[in-house]
Amino acid sequence: MKKYNVCVVGAGLVGKKMVEVLIERNFPFDQLKVFATREREEIIAGKNFNVLKTTDSCFEGIDFAFFAGTEGEKGASLEFAWKAVEKGAIVIDNGGDFRMHPDVPLVIPEINPEHLNQHKGLIANPNCSTIIMLMAVAPLHKKYRLRRIIASTYQAVSGTGSKALEELETQIHQYVEEKNFTVNVYPHRIFLNVLPHIGSLSDRFEGYYSEEVKMILETRKILGCQDIMISATCVRVPVLNGHSEAISVQFESCPDIATCREILASTEGVKLLDEPENSCYPLPVDVSGKDDVFVGRIRKSTALENAIEMWVVGDNIKKGAAQNAVQIAEKMIEMHLV
Repeated sequence: MKKYNVCVVGAGLVGKKMVEVLIERNFPFDQLKVFATREREEIIAGKNFNVLKTTDSCFEGIDFAFFAGTEGEKGASLEFAWKAVEKGAIVIDNGGDFRMHPDVPLVIPEINPEHLNQHKGLIANPNCSTIIMLMAVAPLHKKYRLRRIIASTYQAVSGTGSKALEELETQIHQYVEEKNFTVNVYPHRIFLNVLPHIGSLSDRFEGYYSEEVKMILETRKILGCQDIMISATCVRVPVLNGHSEAISVQFESCPDIATCREILASTEGVKLLDEPENSCYPLPVDVSGKDDVFVGRIRKSTALENAIEMWVVGDNIKKGAAQNAVQIAEKMIEMHLV
């Protein structure tokens, strides 16, 4: 098998997880380098890495460049992505800077791999909440055709990065020790609280935060359907890792619940966990660290015609970011696009 020179740009939660996933999935790399804002030594996936400072010249000889990105922030891809492409690398960007660019495919390999045929050297990884939702919704769309999605998300603090994880853990100790809470990462404390606020207020849709807008626009682009009606309310919850989503999905034709379960049970990357009578449904504490997206609580909607409700949970750092990016590269190799 051909070997590839690979780099990961970013050594935070997602960057480290990208390295772990590349090793875990036996990606055919020859060299694996890690670049970041400063040079340092890091232990990642149990291995010592000499993390190098990201520069224009560091992409020489690189075949795949994975940009880790950070939720809600401008990533290194703005400065370096197209420069890496000019050096001959295929860039797979987890950040949000190029997702809606008309020349950049936005890809979930299990759903729209054909979009990779139009790539011009840069492919975007969708937002974590979009990936988790569409892994469950897209297979049903093929059967019944989507009309409307209404989603409420319950998103873990890991989506904001390591500082958010540290702050939640600090607030837990402060609560036990009856101390005042330290609040830096979010506008309010996150411990024993929920925040209906992820990202910044959007100019696109009045009253919507940017995370909610991502779910709307990215879904339409990935599925190639601009007329799907979508609404989302994205909420940060005091969970360490794993995003949960309550989703109402309305179709053009009436969905059969048994058929929906069969479709999801046979979908690559999806696991059905749907025995509510036994209190058996996906939980972030169980799903964290898993490759698949888990679906349960599938039932007919009592409010919408031709609609179902479901509960969907996935690891936002793994499938929602690092793993999906690596799967894009794997799919490109499989499709002989490199």
